[in-house]
Amino acid sequence: MRVHEALDAEGVRLWAENALAALGHARAEIDALNVYPVPDGDTGTNLYLTLEAGAAALAAALDASSAESGTDLPDGLDSLAIAAAALSRGTLLGARGNSGVILSQYLRGAVDVFAEAVTARAVPPGRVLAAALERAASLAYASVARPVEGTMLTVGQAAAVAARTAAGVDPMALGAVARAAAEAAGEALAHTPDQLEVLHRAGVVDAGGRGLVVLLETLADVLGGVRTVAAARPRKPAPAPRITAADLEYTGPAFEVMYLLEAQPPAAADLRERLAGLGESVVVVGADQLWNVHVHADDAGAAVEAGVEAGRPFRIRVTALTTPSSDSVRLVRPDAGRRMVVVTHGPGMAELFVSAGAVVVPTEPNTRPATAELLAAIRAAESAEVVLLPGDTAARAPAEAAAAQARAQGVRVAVLPTKSIVQSLAAAAVHEPSADFDEDVVAMTNAAGATRYAAITVATREVLTTAGVGRPGDVMGLIDGDFVEIGEMAADVATAVLERLLSGAGELVTLVRGSDADDELVRRVTGAIRSKHPGVEVTVYEGGQPLWPLIIGVE
Repeated sequence: MRVHEALDAEGVRLWAENALAALGHARAEIDALNVYPVPDGDTGTNLYLTLEAGAAALAAALDASSAESGTDLPDGLDSLAIAAAALSRGTLLGARGNSGVILSQYLRGAVDVFAEAVTARAVPPGRVLAAALERAASLAYASVARPVEGTMLTVGQAAAVAARTAAGVDPMALGAVARAAAEAAGEALAHTPDQLEVLHRAGVVDAGGRGLVVLLETLADVLGGVRTVAAARPRKPAPAPRITAADLEYTGPAFEVMYLLEAQPPAAADLRERLAGLGESVVVVGADQLWNVHVHADDAGAAVEAGVEAGRPFRIRVTALTTPSSDSVRLVRPDAGRRMVVVTHGPGMAELFVSAGAVVVPTEPNTRPATAELLAAIRAAESAEVVLLPGDTAARAPAEAAAAQARAQGVRVAVLPTKSIVQSLAAAAVHEPSADFDEDVVAMTNAAGATRYAAITVATREVLTTAGVGRPGDVMGLIDGDFVEIGEMAADVATAVLERLLSGAGELVTLVRGSDADDELVRRVTGAIRSKHPGVEVTVYEGGQPLWPLIIGVE
C-alpha cells in the first residue's frame, strides 16, 4: 500500500474509506463486547453508522469543492481543513449511540487543531497529529457529564500521550506518531477490564475502546503503508466474552434519548448539567450552535423538554433499552411472506429481481450502498423474515449493519455472503419462501458458494496486477476478485477467463451483459462455449451495468 506521509485531504479520505471498511469487518466482534453502559450489543454498529455518515459528508464536500474550482483540491493544509471539517460535521449529524456521539466529538477535537495548523503553517506534521490526538482526547472527556475510566475515553488518552512522546523524538515522522498512538491504545484497551468491574465480570475489553483502536490502527496503516487495510481485519481479535450481554441484568434507565439541538454554547453547557440530574451516559457534543445530545433516562419526556428549554431540538429519537423497539410493529405486515432484498448494479438485473418479488437496492459498480438505503429496503419488504443479498464485497459491511438494526426492531434477517450478482442469481434460483427459514438460507448460501464468478473490464489507468501491468485501454479479466488475464480484445479475454473457470468442470454458465457489451462480444463468447463445451448450458441476461461489459458465473 502506498505510504501517505502528508496531512491533506487525500490522507483524510483514505483514512475514512479504510477505517469504514475496518469497522465493517470488526463490527460484529465489537457488538459482542458491548456490556457497558448498556448490554445491548450495538456499539460496533453505532460506530460504523456514525463514521459512514461522516465519510459520506466528506466525499460530498470534496466533490463540491472540486466542482466549484474546476480542479482537484490542492494538496496541503488548506484541503485538510476542508476534508476534516466535513468529516466532523457528518459524524456529528449522523452520530448513533453513546459511542458514536463521543467519536464525533473526538473527531471535532482533531479538526480544531488542523484548522489552527492552516493558520500557523510550517508546523511539523508529526507534531500536528500529536496535538490533534491530544485535543481529540480532551474534548471527548469534556463531552461526557460523568467520565468513566476503562472506556474509549481512557484508550484515547493513552494514544494522545504516546503520540506526544513520539512527536518529541521526531516531529516530522507522521507515520511513527500514528503507530505509537495505535500501539498505546491497544495496550490501554487490554487494561480496561482492570478499571471497570462490569468488563472484568464479562471477561471482555471495552467495546468503544476496541472500536477506537481499530480506527487508530487504520490511521497508522494509511500513514505508514504497512498493509492493505481495506481488506484487513484487526490484528488481535478481542477475546470472546465469558458471559454474553444477555446474561447481564440491566438495571439502568429505561430509555435512550437522542436529538440534535440548535442552541447557544452556554445553553448547551447548562443542558449537560441538567441531563446529568435526569439520567446516565450524558453526552452533549458540538460547536457553535449545533449539538448532538445523548442521555439514558427513565423520563424520556423530561429529557426532551430540557432540550426544548435550551433551544430547538430536532431529529428526536427515543429507544427502549429493555424491550425491542416499537418500530417492529410497523416494520412487518402479517401477510407478507419471506422476501429477498438484493443489491443490483444495472437496470436489467433490477427489473429481473423485482419480477421475482425482491426489493431492489440499485447502486453503481464499485460503490458501497448506504446502510440507511439497505435498512429502508428491509422496511419496504414489510416481512418478518428477510434474506439480504449484497452481491458485492463492498456492500457486505453496510448490509450487516442494516441487518443488525432490523433485528433490533423485530425482523429476522440473514445476510448471504454473495460477492457478485451471479452468486445472487444462483441463490435466488433456489429461494423457497415457504421452507423453514434456516433451511432456505442454507440452500441459498450453498448455491451462491457453488458459483464461481468472473468479469471483464477496461483499464482506465495503469495498474500492476498478478497477471502483469494493465495499461489504459487494456481489457482486464478477473476471477473471484483477482486479475488473471490482460489483453486487447474483450472476447479473447472473456473466453480465456471462461476456459480457466470451466477447467474445473461446470454445468451452467451465466453471462450478465453490461451496457458496453456489443452483440459481437456476446456472440463470440457464447459460440466459444458451445464449441468447446457442448454439454454446458449458457444463459445470457441483459444486466445493463456500466464498467463491466460481462459478468460471468459458472455453476
